[in-house]
Amino acid sequence: MVSEPKPAGLPHPLPGAIGLSHLSAYDWEAADGVCGGSPHLHLVCTEAYVVTGGRGAVQTLSPDGYRDIPLEAGSIAWFTPGTVHRMVQGGDLRITVLMQNSGLPEAGDAVFTFPPEVLADPDRYAAAAALPTGTGPETAAAARRRRDLAVEGYLGLREALVAGDNGPYLEFQSAAARIVRDKVPTWRKLWREGALATAERTGAQLDALAAGDPGYLGEATAHEAAPTRLGGFGMCGRRDEYALPGTTLPYQEE
Repeated sequence: MVSEPKPAGLPHPLPGAIGLSHLSAYDWEAADGVCGGSPHLHLVCTEAYVVTGGRGAVQTLSPDGYRDIPLEAGSIAWFTPGTVHRMVQGGDLRITVLMQNSGLPEAGDAVFTFPPEVLADPDRYAAAAALPTGTGPETAAAARRRRDLAVEGYLGLREALVAGDNGPYLEFQSAAARIVRDKVPTWRKLWREGALATAERTGAQLDALAAGDPGYLGEATAHEAAPTRLGGFGMCGRRDEYALPGTTLPYQEE
């Protein structure tokens, strides 16, 4: 008899060890007249938008240039690590966000497009990125200031990239990598216990099936979850969050 595969790491109720939240894009107007969120990139996580209502866009900067991707109910957009993205509000935009490597975004896998002088100073960056706790007016004002500072840096990156100069964009990526470097050991542990363990669990299940032993199905169960915070101030907008296995850390973008 083949022994049943033992789950590795933290069990995760969502397929593929992804993270999930709901977003309503900010309607605050920025310096360029555009309403929307704080431009940023992720270092090791692909992010997907599933649009459930309203309309808007996501502006992206990547090695293939600047793009303005329309968003409307039913559309999906996703972007890989290193892609700078800015959510744009076009009218009641509502999005379900799916995030690779659940647990890593909560542990700081994101860097704002602040101006170079802010990115060069770790303490100044940390102060600019932090928000007060809560969802009141003080936090809203701080989130808006943070958004405006990120837009300031983003507009310079975009202008250079559109003009054919990718130097500032590459310098921002390098600065982002420096900012998060000390977090990598923590991220590696979260990845091993989450996304990697989930994939390895599937491999063990395939081995069991190949041996004619479906005993692991005896552990089948169902999960449920409700939002643990409504209307928190995130990078892109007001977010509804869920406390799921593997995402127990406070969201560090907020």
